[in-house]
Amino acid sequence: MFKEFKEFALRGNMVDMAVGIIIGAAFGLMVKSLVDDVIMPPIGMLVGNIDFSDLFVVLREGKVPGPYFSLAGARQAGAVTWNYGQFINTVINFIIVAAAIFMVVKSMNQLKREKLADPTTKECPYCSSTIPIAAKRCPHCTSDLTQPQATA
Repeated sequence: MFKEFKEFALRGNMVDMAVGIIIGAAFGLMVKSLVDDVIMPPIGMLVGNIDFSDLFVVLREGKVPGPYFSLAGARQAGAVTWNYGQFINTVINFIIVAAAIFMVVKSMNQLKREKLADPTTKECPYCSSTIPIAAKRCPHCTSDLTQPQATA
């Protein structure tokens, strides 16, 4: 049973998937930091020194009555809140991740298309040399390529 599990876990696709998940998680953290620490502070300044992560509506006050000046303060008091500012940050995170994934997939598709492009060479059926696709006569064995190949 251990041998089977080892074969399953070390299979090429499984290892590739694990690496992808780890890199994806790290990428997600990087994008979250980009949004929270780089993009949102200037946007908050432009719209009147607003910290989007602290935008919330109190649905029910906690043990300590409001007003609550931050989301952390509301949570500490046990208030039930609707955290639309954090949702805005999450939507921006999603848009950045989706754009990055779109660019990666677009690049991969472009590479696949280039790989599947029409061939520019072919193999001579007589001497197996690589020749230009438009060749009418093989430059290596001088065989006429316009005539049907004789079968043995």
